[in-house]
Amino acid sequence: MRIAFAGTPVFSVAALAALHAAGHDIAAVFTQPDRPAGRGRKLSASPVAEHATQLGLTVHKPERFREAAQQALHAAQVEVMVVVAYGLILPQAALDIPTHGCLNIHASLLPRWRGAAPIQRAIEAGDAETGITIMQMDAGLDTGPMCLTRAVPIDDHTTGAGLHDALAHLGGTAICEALAALASGTLARTPQPADGATYAAKLSKDEARVDFSLPAAQLARRIRAFNPVPVCWAMSGDERLRLWDAVAEASVQCAAPGTVLSVDTRGLRIATGDGALCVRRWQWPGGTPQTAQQNPRAPASGALT
Repeated sequence: MRIAFAGTPVFSVAALAALHAAGHDIAAVFTQPDRPAGRGRKLSASPVAEHATQLGLTVHKPERFREAAQQALHAAQVEVMVVVAYGLILPQAALDIPTHGCLNIHASLLPRWRGAAPIQRAIEAGDAETGITIMQMDAGLDTGPMCLTRAVPIDDHTTGAGLHDALAHLGGTAICEALAALASGTLARTPQPADGATYAAKLSKDEARVDFSLPAAQLARRIRAFNPVPVCWAMSGDERLRLWDAVAEASVQCAAPGTVLSVDTRGLRIATGDGALCVRRWQWPGGTPQTAQQNPRAPASGALT
């Protein structure tokens, strides 16, 4: 099919690559403008812009999807636009330009986890599964009819980083399936149910500080969800200890929340409001994240705050 593509971060690149490999005619790529990045704050193109340029595709970088961007989309004369983590609001006028409208790759099983951070919120909430929804876009926030869903399980080894990569790949596969169905006239569009809708709020750095008075199970899920961004942390004396991976364990020891209970090759055990938090991977300032088996330095005796 002749398509346009709109996306910005690394998550979007897998879909762009899959569409190109499948032989679709990608007439235009829309991505956010170059932004300052890195310690030097040098202007850098988005991952989608970089990949599209490598493929020799036409790239547009509008600040907003207004008249000029809409004219560029209209001039491309596409049958459908694929949108994944673009980061700009598309007005109804833009959604109406492609012959078959716009299909969105959303990283959850809608209507659960509409919004900005569906990958992390699914892990944090303790969901048993999440997945990809291909959705026909409308003017609402992730409210359009569902065309196709694909699920993946979540367990106590799932991190935000791992789930991000798995869903990015799955999204590329799913959108190719959806376009094949669209081309053959068999793509279903099912309205989202009224029940079960939840909102995945944007991640906050304030959430990343660990409150050890909370249950260990809740803290472990958040630590895994916030890997690699924004990364949970606690203070050990005057040093910030970053916590990258953890599981919850039962504990019969009576100790104040934040107390270091033990350290061995399985992890760093810390008392919480309910049970023990077993941190399997942590990082000191100036160092790199290390697993318990790599024998990283343990916090001094006492409590983490």
